[in-house]
This record gives sequence, structure tokens and C-alpha cells, in this order.
Amino acid sequence: MKRTILTLSAALLLTASTAFGQQQQTSSEPNLKAKFGIKGGFDLTTLYSSDVSTNHMKAGFDAGVFAKLPVTRGFSIQPELLYSLKGAKSTYSNFVQGNGEYRFNLGYIQVPVLAVVNLAPNFNLHLGGYAAYLVNSNIKNVSNNGDLVSATELNTGDFNRWDFGLAGGAAFDIGNVTLGARYNYGLSEIGKSGSASGDLTKGMKNAGFSFYAGFGF
Repeated sequence: MKRTILTLSAALLLTASTAFGQQQQTSSEPNLKAKFGIKGGFDLTTLYSSDVSTNHMKAGFDAGVFAKLPVTRGFSIQPELLYSLKGAKSTYSNFVQGNGEYRFNLGYIQVPVLAVVNLAPNFNLHLGGYAAYLVNSNIKNVSNNGDLVSATELNTGDFNRWDFGLAGGAAFDIGNVTLGARYNYGLSEIGKSGSASGDLTKGMKNAGFSFYAGFGF
């Protein structure tokens, strides 16, 4: 995954010189101007230690607001303010419980800041980083048919409240609508010693994909 991030970074640098000549706004917007909007998406997240595994990815979501601030034609800075539900899942199958999964949920207030480079008037690559603050955490036991068996709130003090990482992806602008996909790669450990839940997750970091839609004004 680190190699993927580096490859994406190189692609952005190589295409920046030609992309500056492309129009940052959509074809219906001839003038450079800031754009503000709302966005939300479907996420697939997991926790990793040495390598990212898709075996424990769980569904989540993010939602919030964004701004696209043009620097020059073909290049913008895009800050966002989101609520993001991250975590991972673990399946079980036994005689007592039957079949189901435990969903470990971490809710963050997240602030990504991304450099956006247009490769075409309505298509862009974006790359940057994020900072996130943990606001809630829980474990849910969900049966194989989707019923909630139990939910246990966890003490957020058992985890590191701040998370930092890298983010990169691509998006299409269709009028005022944006459709995109992004990969988030956490660089901070989520757990801290001193509690069972903190010790259990110590060394693990957040990672995952986001598929989103946005509407700009």
C-alpha cells in the first residue's frame, strides 16, 4: 500500500505541468471560483499492523462538507470536515452463538486537506493527508441474518484520540455533482496501553476505501 501511495504521488507530479493548462471548473463554469458543498459516502475500512488485509473490512460511512479553492487553472486545494466511521470486523461461527460477526467501530471527526490536479476539465486526481479526532467507539455483535445481538460502548480514553494519515484518489465532476473514490492510509496507532481494549489494538492503524458523492454550490 505504501508503494501505491508513492506511485500515485509520482503520477501527480508528472502530470502537474500539463494539468495546469486544464480548466479546474466544469465546462459550464468559465471562471475560476471557489466551490463549497456537501458530501457523503460508503466506506470499507479495516485495521492493520504490518500489512493491510481485506479479510476484516467492514462497511462504514462518512459525511460532511468541503471546499474546493482554486490556486490556478488545473490546481486546487480541497479541505473537508467529515464525520467518519472506521474500524474492522471479525466473524465467528460456533455452537453457542451460531454465525455472525463483531463490528469494531471508531467514530472520528476528520479533516482531510488535499491537492487536486485536473487531468481533464471534469476529471481529477487528489492527494494529501488527514487529521482525525476520535469521538466515540463501540463493538456490535451482529447475527448472520443482520440482526443486532448486542452493542457495547467502549471508553474512548483507551485509544489514542488523534489519528493522522495519507489520502489519495480520483473524482469526476458532472456539473455540480462530484463522484469519487479515495484510499485512506493511517499512520498513527489507534490503541494505547493500560486497558484491555487499548492493549488489544495497540500497533494497529486505520485504513480503508471511500466511495462518495458530493454536491457543490
